[in-house]
Amino acid sequence: MLDCLAVCAGGALGSLARYFISLAPFKSVGDAGFPLATLVTNIVGAFVIGLIVATVAAGHELDSRLVLFLKVGVCGGFTTFSTFALESVGLVQRGEPLVAVVYVMLSAGLGMGAVVLAQQVAA
Repeated sequence: MLDCLAVCAGGALGSLARYFISLAPFKSVGDAGFPLATLVTNIVGAFVIGLIVATVAAGHELDSRLVLFLKVGVCGGFTTFSTFALESVGLVQRGEPLVAVVYVMLSAGLGMGAVVLAQQVAA
C-alpha cells in the first residue's frame, strides 16, 4: 500500500510540474506551432529517469519507495507520450508533415541522448 502512495504522490507532483510548464509562454514556437513545451518536458524527464536508473545501477542505496516515487510517479506524471502523439498527428493534420517528422525525430533522439548523458553524469 505504501508503494502505491509513493507512486500517487510522485505522479501528482510530476503532473503539476507538467501543467505549470504548459502555462509557459514558450509552449509552442513558429507558425506551425512546434510543441516546444512537450519536447522540453520529455527531454528533462528522460534525463531525470536516466539519472535515477544510473544511480541505482552504480550501487548507490536508494530506498525502493523513493525510486518508485521518482521514477514511476514523478517522471511518469511529468512526461507525456500521449500529448507527444496528439501533437505529432495535429502537425500532420494542419499540413505540417515535415515539422511533425522533425518533432518526432528530435523527441526520440534527444530523449535517448538525455538518458545517455544522465548515465554519464551519474557514473
